[in-house]
Amino acid sequence: MVRAGLTAERVTIAGAELADEVGLDRVTMSQVARRLGVKDASLYTHVRNLEDLRGRIALLAADEKTIRIAEATAGRAGKDALVAFANAWREYAREHPGRYAATQTPIQIDPELAAQAHGPRRAVELSYGMLRGYGLAEPDLTDAVRLLRSTFHGFVALESAGGFAHARPSQRSWVRTLDALHTLLEHWPPSGEGEYS
Repeated sequence: MVRAGLTAERVTIAGAELADEVGLDRVTMSQVARRLGVKDASLYTHVRNLEDLRGRIALLAADEKTIRIAEATAGRAGKDALVAFANAWREYAREHPGRYAATQTPIQIDPELAAQAHGPRRAVELSYGMLRGYGLAEPDLTDAVRLLRSTFHGFVALESAGGFAHARPSQRSWVRTLDALHTLLEHWPPSGEGEYS
């Protein structure tokens, strides 16, 4: 059955839902068209190609994830903010694995579309704002953002792939990881620019 009112947003949402079900790398334009009950050619009026669709999914996911993190961290500081931020990140990745993958993969995004998106910029602002609560300034802020992103992404990627085979529940390790990050952020080491280069 052909669905009336096809738009770029509806195509993007259909692609995002499919990505969560089958994985971002397995999404095709034909599958999205079938999901929407239209012919493949109908999609190209709204999105240029598969790469464009993936870019739109990435921007949608960035907006969704950022809103979730902003709501979770509102009015919080220090360890409370860190834990809320991390839990919101992990929950989004678990609930929307395909969309989350789009936010972690280098994808070509239409510059005009990217300029209208608020999610990526807001995500950076939230990260830096939360870390300023620990008294960090540049270049430590950037280093700490990279540390958190690497830790959160690494944990959820390993967890979702079944990489934690030990009997200890991953939730307990997650809690201890956040405890350790909080301690590190409170006692951030002095800058050692170039020591390991």
